[in-house]
Amino acid sequence: MALNTIEANNKLTKYRRQLWREFVRENMFSPYMGTSMNAIIRTTEEMADGGDQLNIPTVTRLKGRGVGSGTLVGNEENIDNYGMRLRIGWGRHAVVSKKSEWRKEAADIFGAAKPLLSDWGKQRQRDDIIEALMAIPSETLSSDDDTTVNGVLYEAATAAQRNTWNVSNSDRVLYGNAVGNYNATHATALGAVDATSDRFVKGSLSLLKRRASQADPAITPFTVDDGYQHYVAFAGSNTFRDLAASLETINMSARAREGRGMDNNPLFQDGDLLYNGVIVREVPEISSYVTNVWTSLTTAGDSSGRVEPVFLCGQQAVVLGWGQRPRDTYRKEDDYDFIKGVGVEMAYGIAKMFKKHPMSGTALKQLGVVTGFFSAPLDA
Repeated sequence: MALNTIEANNKLTKYRRQLWREFVRENMFSPYMGTSMNAIIRTTEEMADGGDQLNIPTVTRLKGRGVGSGTLVGNEENIDNYGMRLRIGWGRHAVVSKKSEWRKEAADIFGAAKPLLSDWGKQRQRDDIIEALMAIPSETLSSDDDTTVNGVLYEAATAAQRNTWNVSNSDRVLYGNAVGNYNATHATALGAVDATSDRFVKGSLSLLKRRASQADPAITPFTVDDGYQHYVAFAGSNTFRDLAASLETINMSARAREGRGMDNNPLFQDGDLLYNGVIVREVPEISSYVTNVWTSLTTAGDSSGRVEPVFLCGQQAVVLGWGQRPRDTYRKEDDYDFIKGVGVEMAYGIAKMFKKHPMSGTALKQLGVVTGFFSAPLDA
């Protein structure tokens, strides 16, 4: 019996009209962004009506004891103040297609442009926050309109610039699990991070917290919605993995803490850890930055071990100044309606908050961040 067969070109081929888009993680920093003094990442719109630089005045607490019944005249205290400058830059992106191509598509690929550009904007801001947390503070502002992160990017900094930052912030950096690992030479201090004993564990978190509480100027904890005060630590996947393993015998899931209003608190997400007054949030892209951008850290530790940063933050650790919120743009050169182009543009500046130390006159201290460096090998 002869069986009919269908020639290849006559076979029914169906195409799904709805597209699947690659997963793009939401900005993990978003719940900690806001306009209040309490925010970890403080946002401002003051440049929305023009200007490319914003002066941010900072003052520190009064430290003198004052007087009792003695003479107060001549014993007054100066207010330690500083003006930090923030510069905005532009972030733009677009996609373009010809009519001859979009008529061919089985799925509305070009129609996905706007949500894809929205995802790109989220990634850009998230990555810029990571870059800013690791950047070397600088009073010299870039003249590049495309530079949105203020300061000297870590991977672009010279050894001398890293050392200067390290010395200026010696009370708010930690190398591994011992304060004694510190060395004025940044590379030497990184080289003291042991592959075994300097993993990120619960003791590391307590030590980071003590560094923050003893720092001068003080690092102020963040007040969550239930009224409790916490520091917030942002960790990459590998350091977060080690901390979670260290805490696995204790229920440290932040959302599971009954009776403290955290179950419905939008600041927390499933998987966040809470220990000793510190909320720990996993930001996987921190690990990706070590692999792909801060490549010197992949062999910086003892015996060329891999090192990752953990950023323990208090109030006003980072500032994000908006010049223009993201808006849709469209290509005007359309070749008689034959070319379509859609884009997004935004203008903002982002920086780690810092001030000049009054005693040295030159040292720039990061105001709201303790930066820890821990051994973080990749999964075997």
